[in-house]
Amino acid sequence: MSISKKAKGVAKTAEGKTKETAGKITGNKDLELKGKAEKTQGRARKTVEKGKDLLEP
Repeated sequence: MSISKKAKGVAKTAEGKTKETAGKITGNKDLELKGKAEKTQGRARKTVEKGKDLLEP
């Protein structure tokens, strides 16, 4: 599939990890949870794109 879609997944994962870490450091649970959610979204997007690659002829 598209490299840009995979890159968006990787970027979303990195952004989520950053927010999660910032939330842990500052003690902000909302930011930490938001970061975990974004990280999960990024991983899911990347996994979907890998799956599409496997299904392409």
